[in-house]
Amino acid sequence: MEHYLLEMKGIGKTFPGVVALDDVSLFIRYGEVHALMGENGAGKSTLIKVLTGIYPRDAGEIRFDRNGFSPTGAAQVQQAGISTIYQELNLIPHLSVCENIFIGREPKTRGLIDWKTAEKRAKEILTDMGLQEVDVLGPLRKQSVATQQMVAIARAISIDAKLVVMDEPTSSLSEKEVQTLFRVIETLKEQNISIIFISHKLDEVFEICDRATILRDGRLVGQYSIGDLTKLKLVSLMIGRDATSVLGKNKSVSTGREDRQVVLKATNLSRARRTTEISIDINSGEIVGVAGLLGSGRTELARILFGDEMQDRGRIEIGGKSARMKSPRDAIRLGLGFCSEDRKEEGLFPNMSVMDNMTMAVLPELSKAGVLSRRAQLEIAQSYIDKMGIATSGPNQPMKELSGGNQQKVLLARWLCKNPMLMILDEPTRGIDVGGKAEIENLITELAGDGVAILMISSEMEELIRSCDRIAVLSEGRKVGELAAKEISEEHIMQLMAHGSDSREDVHGP
Repeated sequence: MEHYLLEMKGIGKTFPGVVALDDVSLFIRYGEVHALMGENGAGKSTLIKVLTGIYPRDAGEIRFDRNGFSPTGAAQVQQAGISTIYQELNLIPHLSVCENIFIGREPKTRGLIDWKTAEKRAKEILTDMGLQEVDVLGPLRKQSVATQQMVAIARAISIDAKLVVMDEPTSSLSEKEVQTLFRVIETLKEQNISIIFISHKLDEVFEICDRATILRDGRLVGQYSIGDLTKLKLVSLMIGRDATSVLGKNKSVSTGREDRQVVLKATNLSRARRTTEISIDINSGEIVGVAGLLGSGRTELARILFGDEMQDRGRIEIGGKSARMKSPRDAIRLGLGFCSEDRKEEGLFPNMSVMDNMTMAVLPELSKAGVLSRRAQLEIAQSYIDKMGIATSGPNQPMKELSGGNQQKVLLARWLCKNPMLMILDEPTRGIDVGGKAEIENLITELAGDGVAILMISSEMEELIRSCDRIAVLSEGRKVGELAAKEISEEHIMQLMAHGSDSREDVHGP
């Protein structure tokens, strides 16, 4: 009989009106990397929250390291040897990197915190992860999102863990940092430490994982060896239908632009060395992608265009007229909308309802003499819930209870209420499962079909290739090339990103 580090048998969990988990089982071997797969809303996060004591289970049993396990709090879970890295980082920005790594379990000497030892150990851990340049005594908020992600991972592996749960651990990491993380994971395996790996990036699952448990609609689909799966089979099991149409989706790119009007034209935008003389134009009904590695200036460009940051030099025209956006309010007034890459911090109001989140931008139009028309608000919210297929129990459901894909739909709907001319979408499908990605991509394509101009930033080249009419490639704050129609390919994008302006001649050719 095989012994498992973790046995979760017949787990059930119900919320008011919703069965989140129905007879779900999960078995984790000692020293394995185990993928927990499923679309958003499949029950992955709920299962992990049951394991870590955030939610009490309604049915089933848990055994950890061959002992019965009924966690009631974070301290008990850590003491047992379970460490969790959540998708949305639970770090404290104003504390130092060192303090974030050891918070709650600082090394002590004679009852006092030994900061010298903490600093030394923090440096050792980060050096092993390839982050020897990080100032461990500096505030975490000064670090990039990617470095903050690695700090969260450092904190998780710094305890004497037997099981590490990683929920979308690579969502903010560059390719180099992903490979560093994978080396850390291999080291943990060699130490007989197990990993539960939750990711929507299928290539990563096939590269690093040994087995996979698949959930769908709160139920167990099955448990499989990674060697017995193909990408197509895995996605088909996750979404409950043939995934050929999802993985094979490809935008029919329009080459004719004569009937399109220029919505936005930016010329030689520069700001504080982060963007240098970037020029880009976007036409009505067109999806223009922005590709580039982390630090290439993609998000900085988006923020300048939306008035969240002011350019030092350059010119922006909206509808053929010069525009100087001093704030996002100016951009909104001119018909622009912006979905940030950080939904949690810059988009969502998690404790407010779906309806309030969705209609926030149009509340002035729904009010008379300062009195809000709840009926008009409800009608708008329900119409977009129906139109966009948002999976919710109703307009009054708290936003935090929705899956990532449905939260993103609500944020899109917030701007669609304003009838924008241009939507700027920064990582619109980050942290969203394959089926949800297809739905978001379809919505973006429909928006373009309705004449809305789209600027789409994404770290996933396949997504840009599927969706975009043109792709601008940035490197080190500069635009190093632009691809259109038949030029668009992963090879050409990578060539531009890797070699910058030196490769433009090769890509475009005679």
